[in-house]
Amino acid sequence: MKTLTPALITGILMVGTLTGCQTTPSVNAPMAQPITNNILQAYNWQLVDAKRSNGQRISQLFFNPAKPLTLNFYKARGADRVTFVNTCNNISAEYDIVNGDVALNNVMSTLMACPEPQASFDTATMALVQGTYSLGKNANNIPVLTIRTNDQVANFRGVAK
Repeated sequence: MKTLTPALITGILMVGTLTGCQTTPSVNAPMAQPITNNILQAYNWQLVDAKRSNGQRISQLFFNPAKPLTLNFYKARGADRVTFVNTCNNISAEYDIVNGDVALNNVMSTLMACPEPQASFDTATMALVQGTYSLGKNANNIPVLTIRTNDQVANFRGVAK
């Protein structure tokens, strides 16, 4: 059996220490990119995660996993519009991109008396979509649209139209 010299042991320890100091970027952190109409309108944006600032999941937005909240951006009669799909009421708005953020204008909704849990789903949707938008891609190169408000954050994955 061979013996290890003090110099070899020191070298092995140094390599192990240096390797342990390396940092790896988070696989969940989306890489930021500018928001454009072309990107927004190329995808249907399906909700995959929504949490309050305390880390609690916003359960009202996930009552029916088969029909996730989906944002559909499109152009109609010369205006940029977004429709919130799978809500009980039909909810849509015109939008502009202002200083790299999505600004909703003239949000419209039908006024059906929706039963629970659909009524809470609609209310939670309206509270969420009024936030600050950012766009990126995750580690798998899938587009991610993030909306943040003062007390919640939601991530939507892009599904090509």
